[in-house]
Amino acid sequence: MTTPTSTFVTYQAVGNREDLSDMIYRIDPVDTPFMSGVDKEKATAVNHEWQTQALAPADGSNAQLEGDDPNTNVTTPTVRLGNQCQISYKVARVSGTQQAVDHAGRDNELAYQEMLKGLELKRDLETILCGTNQAKVVGNTTTPRKTASILSWIVSNTSKGSAGGAADPSAADGSAIRTDGTQIAFTEARLKTVLSAIWINGGKPGTILTGAFNKQVFSTFTGRSTAMEEAKSKKIVASVDAYDEQHRLCKQLHSARLCVISTRSPLGMGELALLAQDDRAVSS
Repeated sequence: MTTPTSTFVTYQAVGNREDLSDMIYRIDPVDTPFMSGVDKEKATAVNHEWQTQALAPADGSNAQLEGDDPNTNVTTPTVRLGNQCQISYKVARVSGTQQAVDHAGRDNELAYQEMLKGLELKRDLETILCGTNQAKVVGNTTTPRKTASILSWIVSNTSKGSAGGAADPSAADGSAIRTDGTQIAFTEARLKTVLSAIWINGGKPGTILTGAFNKQVFSTFTGRSTAMEEAKSKKIVASVDAYDEQHRLCKQLHSARLCVISTRSPLGMGELALLAQDDRAVSS
């Protein structure tokens, strides 16, 4: 079949209007579970500080004589800690002409670009906080200040392999970084060991963050080794959203896209969040 002679078709036409949808689609992830889940406090100096207090070890032999004149016990002072405030920004700039012309998918070009930069900035902050192995940097006129990431504060209650020189930071003050070792698998036994250590030392973890790979590994732990099928909804449930262990109920199991710890990072556990390494992470 051929087109009849002299038929005017779109290939020859001049002036047909474009067909451009008024919708703009984004597929990049913008969720920030770590930053959204931790407590926040306003800083009024570039070095934000706080204090911690340790108690003397429990003394099971503390039995005293009646009428005794007691001696004064040793006083444990507070420990003063701090972290540097890191400056991060994203800048949007639009020409007056671009602001004035007709746009598809947005009414105000500058407002749209500001919104995008805000989303990008949140992703940057999430990566800085839990996706980098970064110690704090005081900075100067030529070196920017840097905030110590969560990995610089976790010095105990961790599970890591013995090969490859894996080591926790030398001090729990944000001044040092972790040392990667040979990668180990994320297992329920290791998780239980760390949860127990946290509880014994007074911690109260309530959130678990994993990458997509270990989220699937987590869903195979005991109690969820067999998927459930809901006959009414015709839905198979094979995921886990909470982990009820003897010491603590850990809720809100997040699949963290930006909190990629390291390809060889130990399984770090803190009071505010439990960080499980993503086996396919790319940060060093």
